[in-house]
Amino acid sequence: MSVPEQFKTGVVFTKINSDRKQKQVKFRLDVDQGQILWESKKYGAVLVETIKEFRTGSNAAYDLAQLGLPFFDIPRFISTIYIRSGSYKTLNVLVPTPEILRQWENAVRALYTTRRDLMRGLDNVEMREAVWQKMYWKGADVGGDNKLDLKEVENLCLRLNISAPPTVIKKLFDEADSQRTGFLDFESFKQFVKSIKRRPEIDALYARICDGSPSKIFDFQAFEMFMKGQQQSDCSADTLKAIFVKYATQPVEGQVPVLSTTAFTTFLLSSDNAVTASASGSHQVTQNMSHPLSHYYISSSHNTYLIGHQLIGESTVEGYIRALLAGCRSVELDIWDGGNNKEPVIKHGNTLTSDIPLRDICDAINRYAFVASPYPVIISAEVHLGLESQDKMVEVLKECFGDRLVHDEDLLQDGKPKKKIDALPSVESLKEKFLLKAKNLYVIDSAATASLATSTPPATIEVEEPSDTSDSEAEATSKVAKVRGELKSFGNKLRATFGSKKGSRPTTPSNDQRPPKPKMSIKLASLIVYTVGVKCRGLPPATPTDGVQSENAPHYEPEHIFSLSENKAKRMIKDDMLSVIKHCQNHLVRVYPKGLRVNSTNYEPHEFWAAGAQVVALNWQTTDFGYLINQAMFQENGRCGYILKPPALTDFNTKLLTQRTMHFFDVTIISAQQLPTPKRSTKSELLKKNPYVDPLVEVSLHVPDWSSTPFIPTESKAAYSPSHKATTTEPTSSRKVSFKTSIVKDNGFNPVWQEEICLPFDCLGGRESGMMDLVFVKFVVWQKGKDDDGDEPLAVYCAPLGCLKSGFRHLPLHDSQGSQHLFSTLFVEIGIRDVA
Repeated sequence: MSVPEQFKTGVVFTKINSDRKQKQVKFRLDVDQGQILWESKKYGAVLVETIKEFRTGSNAAYDLAQLGLPFFDIPRFISTIYIRSGSYKTLNVLVPTPEILRQWENAVRALYTTRRDLMRGLDNVEMREAVWQKMYWKGADVGGDNKLDLKEVENLCLRLNISAPPTVIKKLFDEADSQRTGFLDFESFKQFVKSIKRRPEIDALYARICDGSPSKIFDFQAFEMFMKGQQQSDCSADTLKAIFVKYATQPVEGQVPVLSTTAFTTFLLSSDNAVTASASGSHQVTQNMSHPLSHYYISSSHNTYLIGHQLIGESTVEGYIRALLAGCRSVELDIWDGGNNKEPVIKHGNTLTSDIPLRDICDAINRYAFVASPYPVIISAEVHLGLESQDKMVEVLKECFGDRLVHDEDLLQDGKPKKKIDALPSVESLKEKFLLKAKNLYVIDSAATASLATSTPPATIEVEEPSDTSDSEAEATSKVAKVRGELKSFGNKLRATFGSKKGSRPTTPSNDQRPPKPKMSIKLASLIVYTVGVKCRGLPPATPTDGVQSENAPHYEPEHIFSLSENKAKRMIKDDMLSVIKHCQNHLVRVYPKGLRVNSTNYEPHEFWAAGAQVVALNWQTTDFGYLINQAMFQENGRCGYILKPPALTDFNTKLLTQRTMHFFDVTIISAQQLPTPKRSTKSELLKKNPYVDPLVEVSLHVPDWSSTPFIPTESKAAYSPSHKATTTEPTSSRKVSFKTSIVKDNGFNPVWQEEICLPFDCLGGRESGMMDLVFVKFVVWQKGKDDDGDEPLAVYCAPLGCLKSGFRHLPLHDSQGSQHLFSTLFVEIGIRDVA
């Protein structure tokens, strides 16, 4: 790629820190290393593949204001958002001229695109190899003389986690140094790299395929047998032929085209052999998007405004930007009065979190909502406002979102709430629309807690229901409430014993004396159309007696949505899972974390997805296992934020939903490639003489709790027992079963295990139900001695089990925050077996 020479040698920009201090600093682009570099006493580097966003022009106006810079600086300002050590960082600079800004942004974007494409689908092996070679060549050439001596090569092997005796390294060095110069130039370095990157496990597989072929060579017939057999491919013969020709060597006259070992390795790493559709790098929406909203899982965020602790964290627009750019389709607003006749603000209730103007949040949402996906965004609002402030809130929403905001001015008919809809609209019909979810008491069934008050003006309505947030906070403060209750009881006993004294606190006023209940603006009500928040009043039975639903059974309109804390949702699912599934067939249900999760931890969302709940909200600021499952789920279907629910749930197939099938997940952990080095934080770790990685792999299945007892084989238990070197767990009530391989000593570059694993699991409805998409498999590469859940893994990969393709696949490995490692993969063979 072409980069202006001045950016390679260095150009002076003005760097602005978060404390608004400015400094003249020389910046440069290292194309081979893929880095933005600058002079710094600390760590002055950004790996371009960790960049999440560039902000320039109007998109950077908010950042400019936060840094106290004048608006006329916008044509020279760029803010680069990236991740380092799991945390979001910002690089803010002013460049000399708008033209230099344009050139700099184009150069960085081009470099970013190149490296991003290398990660997506593991495609273009030749380019990947060229980038890898240049990156490590430059790092190894300490002297800068464009040649490597033996010592520099030994140091390179150390960096690459290659633990080989000096005699072996010397032998490979001499073989590459064919001219006997005593050093390697770049061409001979490439030969050395080819030797150290040999894949004996692929050589063995290649030989096995050839031996099984009638012609004893890797021709198309052998390739087709491999694809139909081991890979379980459903591609047509013509499609397979096209793939084969793509990788086969050009045939000599009179000879048939064949795959060489190198070509076969290239194929195994390519997007044509991706383990899932998302791993192929495809961003195409593959599912039917014409179903109603209730038929989809929706990528959802809880307390989106927070980027940290629930009680003392910072409220910021960044939470919304990060979530929306990652494909989130439901965000949360906690809206409070701004005071002094100001516009409303966003904050987290009565906590010590900071607050931010509603308009700033809405501007950010409008700007970023449809960058990653065109499909609708649900804004789940907790409204803590008086009438006047509610109208200000409506003003802000309309000004920020314009025609994208769904609304219905014709709310009443003959003075009564009119019938709304027969069914929820399709996702496709709501493209690039905002849906406001909040309490709309004009359209709530009068059997619930709302009614039109004749004594109030026509533009207001009484609000009686507690908010979702207050329900959640009630859980967190239950102990406090208990103590208060005990104190109140003690006080009552004292008053009963000694009598009321003059000047004592007056008794509680009667209902007539109590202040009027808060009211709701009809302007706000007109914005709440397809996502009307109501209180859960129980559910009608999924299969009513005699096929007739009782008149007393709770009734919900299609647009009604209620929110449940995770604990209440679990109780309802445990009591009557089929009724929850039936309700979720035509209605939306939102689930949110319990209030006791003050550290912003997450539950595992697939437990609620299995019951049909669509809007299962998580704390996106915490990259724990619950977040990892959510990201794995919504990587599919073009990463658009909507996933069609399994057929058993959308069709409410009672036959499938009452049937449980047993299976084995068979996986062979073959090898890993170029694992990252472990982070070293303590002094003893930094001083450790042995820098090599001692990796092991843990494979775990996470199954929804869809029956009272997990599948634990008895007579066939030996069929899934691991080797004596490894460890395994039987399925537990939490439905996790896992296996750990043995440890490979001193090799993070190309460790080989060749260990077979067989994990049992059960599935609701079997393969045809689609419910296997709600079983998740996680591969974790650990460093020896640091293989517990509280430790930082070397690398992870997580995916829905039903999305995995069978056969020999390379899994792209990520760090614990979900960022993909550029060159790290895990080579496995996988399959699913039914238990007869």
